[in-house]
Amino acid sequence: MGLIHLFCKTYAAPPASIVLDIDDTDDRVHGGQQLALFNTHAGGYCFQPIHIFEANSGKPILSLIRPGKRPAGAEIARVLRPAIRRIRKHWPDVAILIRGDGHYCAPEVLDLLRTMRCDYILGLPTNRTLEARAAHWHQQCRWRWKPGLARVRRFHQFAYAAGSWSACEKVIAHVEATALGTDVRFIVTNLPGRGKVLYEKVYCARGRMENLIKDLKLYTRSDKTACHRWQANQFRLFLHQGSYWLLHSVRMAAPKRSRWRGATFATIRSMLVKIACRVEELLTRIKLSFPAHLPHADALALIARQLCPQAP
Repeated sequence: MGLIHLFCKTYAAPPASIVLDIDDTDDRVHGGQQLALFNTHAGGYCFQPIHIFEANSGKPILSLIRPGKRPAGAEIARVLRPAIRRIRKHWPDVAILIRGDGHYCAPEVLDLLRTMRCDYILGLPTNRTLEARAAHWHQQCRWRWKPGLARVRRFHQFAYAAGSWSACEKVIAHVEATALGTDVRFIVTNLPGRGKVLYEKVYCARGRMENLIKDLKLYTRSDKTACHRWQANQFRLFLHQGSYWLLHSVRMAAPKRSRWRGATFATIRSMLVKIACRVEELLTRIKLSFPAHLPHADALALIARQLCPQAP
């Protein structure tokens, strides 16, 4: 939870709202590591850590190593509860929106988010009841689609309560017909507004979460969890998050219209971080002397000036 304290400290003033994207990813293992389980989808033994990022800023909130299987509702609630409490301890009045895909829509999660006064927009796995409810809309889209049209899309809202839910929820159905056929998907939310806007502008924006996980997993090598004990692998994951914070801070310190603001972590690491220099430890400061013909020296100087006030 130390990362949450770091995350909150990066804001000069409490934000009015934040968006927390939660997702998991496979972390393949090759040995007898604790918590490793066989996962058919991953194609081998793996961990399946849960990651939480703040969507607007791209800052990491939590990375938790766990067994290589899909998390159950009770486990997801145990992960979210302390994270939300810690954020609310720093910012009591902040509005929190939780976004996740279908397997995060569990009754334990919905009950928790209602209790903790959080907004949510989550994918909803289909079932026979939902399919029957959407059959008429399904057929309408199929009739309206004609060759030459890229797609026909319709959005519908209705109230729905699964047998395991404690309350009725607002469900949005997204129906789409293309040359490949007709498809329907559902989301559940407590946000007000039109279904089209909530689905396309709010829910689909969680696709950026895949890029954030890619930055952590690919560019900081967070899948290098080769220790036997799970505690050691969790500490490794914590160190990889530190690397993510460093590279993310460098990227966000660059001018908004510069090439560095949209650069990958691999580019930032090779061009701005892995640079030879002479280090001198003085009485009150540390002096870094770079080569006279350093490429991108101007960009590095601008970024350093932005980062220096953030130093402890």
